[in-house]
Amino acid sequence: MKAKGGAVFLAGLVAGTMDLVAAITFYSFILTKLHPTKILRSIASGIFKKEAYTGGPEMVFYGLGLHYFIAFTFAWFYFTIYPNFPFLKKNAFLSGAIYGLFAWSIMNLIVLPIAFPQLPNKHLDFPLLISILIIITCIGFPIAFIAKKFYSFR
Repeated sequence: MKAKGGAVFLAGLVAGTMDLVAAITFYSFILTKLHPTKILRSIASGIFKKEAYTGGPEMVFYGLGLHYFIAFTFAWFYFTIYPNFPFLKKNAFLSGAIYGLFAWSIMNLIVLPIAFPQLPNKHLDFPLLISILIIITCIGFPIAFIAKKFYSFR
């Protein structure tokens, strides 16, 4: 991949898709807590609030779009900081794990509390650990490995 924009797009697309598939697999099929459309409506509710749950099917697509926007933003940010932090270049696996923790922290400690002030407190339990592992595996790793591959040709 020659263009940085293309590499960022690929990283965001892969990360966003992996994260969504993992979330749907875990929350819809393993825990059987949420229907896949409810997951996407929940994402849309960050902007549309209660209307995301009462609105039509377009809310599912808004949730999907917002999900990928977030994934592309995390990919763009990593590609932007990558050249300036030499430790990111040493080990893509470790860098991906650290970046996944960073992404999880940003989403769960900043973004979600702003979008949903009444969220219940988080407790260290199995679903929380799974959510962290999903973000590390599906967001951190693919973005780090795609960035390493892209920048190795520079």
